[in-house]
Amino acid sequence: MTFGKKTHYLKNYPNTTWHATKKRYIIKKDGVKYLYYYVTNGKKTASGWIWHGYLQKKSYAHTSTTTSTTGTGSYASILKAAKAQLGKPYVYGGNGPSSFDCSGFTKYIFNQAIGQTLPRTAQAQYDNYTHVSAANAKAGDLIFFGTSTSNITHCGIYLGNNKMIDAQLNGVITEATNVSWWHTVGYSRPATLS
Repeated sequence: MTFGKKTHYLKNYPNTTWHATKKRYIIKKDGVKYLYYYVTNGKKTASGWIWHGYLQKKSYAHTSTTTSTTGTGSYASILKAAKAQLGKPYVYGGNGPSSFDCSGFTKYIFNQAIGQTLPRTAQAQYDNYTHVSAANAKAGDLIFFGTSTSNITHCGIYLGNNKMIDAQLNGVITEATNVSWWHTVGYSRPATLS
C-alpha cells in the first residue's frame, strides 16, 4: 500500500463527521502494526487514510445496532417500490429518497414497501438473515456479490431469471446478475413475501 502525496490536515476540518468505509492494518518499518481507516467527510470534499487514534466513534439513533427484524409483505409491494426508484443517481452513502448506494437502496425499499428496517451495510444485510440457495431464491430476496461470505461488496433486489434491480455507479437500474463483473456470493431472505 502506498500513501498519496496530498495531505489534509485535520485541524482544517473542525467539528467534522467522518464516515469510515475501509480499514487496513499497516506494519511499519519499526515492526509495529497500525490501524488506519479510509474516511470521507459528509460533503465528500475530503477523503483519505487516517490513523485510528485520530478518530472518535460517534453513535447515531439511525445506526443503532438493534436486532434485525424479519418482515412480511408482498413481492408486488417490494417490486413496485424498487421500480419507482429506477433512474435515481448513485451516491456513495446515499439512503434515498433522491440518491442511493447499493445497501441504502435495499434498506430504503424494504422500509418503504413493508415497513421493515434492514441493517445499513451490504455485509450486515447478508449476515443477518436466512440464506437461501440460488435454486430457491425468489423475486424479492436480496442477492449479494463480493469475493467471499465475509467480504460482501454489493447487493441488489433479486427479480428472478438472473435479473436484479440495484443501485450501482450508473444509478438505479435493472441488470443481469450472471455477468463476468459480478461474483454472486449468495442470497438472503429478510422477509416472508407472498
